[in-house]
Amino acid sequence: MVIGLTYDLRSDYLKEGYSEEETAEFDRESTIEGIEQALQHLDYQTDRIGHVRNLVNRLANGDRWDMVFNISEGMHGIGREAQVPALLDAYSIPYTFSDPLVLSLTLHKTMTKRVIRDYGIPTPGFAFIEKPEDWDHVRLQYPLFVKPNAEGTGKGINSFSKVNNREDLERICKDLLLRYPSGLLVEEFLPGREFTAGILGTGREGYAVGCMEILYKKEDAKNIYSYETKSDYLKLVEYKIPEKEMAEKCIDLALRTWDVLGCRDGGRVDIRADRNGIPNFIEVNPLAGLDKVHSDLPILAYLHGYDYEQIIREIMLSAKKRTGLV
Repeated sequence: MVIGLTYDLRSDYLKEGYSEEETAEFDRESTIEGIEQALQHLDYQTDRIGHVRNLVNRLANGDRWDMVFNISEGMHGIGREAQVPALLDAYSIPYTFSDPLVLSLTLHKTMTKRVIRDYGIPTPGFAFIEKPEDWDHVRLQYPLFVKPNAEGTGKGINSFSKVNNREDLERICKDLLLRYPSGLLVEEFLPGREFTAGILGTGREGYAVGCMEILYKKEDAKNIYSYETKSDYLKLVEYKIPEKEMAEKCIDLALRTWDVLGCRDGGRVDIRADRNGIPNFIEVNPLAGLDKVHSDLPILAYLHGYDYEQIIREIMLSAKKRTGLV
């Protein structure tokens, strides 16, 4: 079976003049090598395709694959993560991970929270800010947390993201809207513990790899799981498996979320506890990072006894089952 690989290589975009933060979600060469080696060890043939523009050219030239292992994040537009899956759907080529609807929805954090809230899954109170006058209508309880509505990997998040009053809210929103004009998500800040749960499989058939708690090595009221923190996680954070009762609650929330949204094959759900210790949905990543050293999904999988090749095997098995290839 020939597996095409679609991805966005960070070095390619840096050469084009994009900044470090703009390319934060894109992959290192070592990540692509790790995925490719795992697939080859599982007896698949691999063919590197690269980003969506390369895919367009390859399709136009008549190239086809039995399946595409897609981790392409895309660069432009709210539907950027959906671009590769939409093209592959048009050519009836099976691929790993979620479809264009799921990837477009979940990139829009506010829309995702509306769906989650409608299904009765706990999530902090929130508001969407798209233009300056929108913050006049925010009726939430401080402290609040502000982040770009359509970014990942902690982009646009730092120690100033937590705000305690109206003046701070206006200041940070003005700054972020200049850099992220697609809008901002404002949430009531939850003071409890922070977790992420890993899921493999599709929809209702999804199952938990496990759950890990994110702990900060330095006691600091401004501890935030930001882009800078994630970039230097070995020095700044540690991960541990939470006690059974809390892990079960987090996993239950994550599996409900996975099913409600229709996510496929593998990913993560980020969770935070409120002041009463009740886990709340924060966000979902249906296209989770797969760097074997730096990414949260492999890290939590290792904590629960999985090796990297096993993660890739399970992702492929899920994709093959739902597309009728096994």
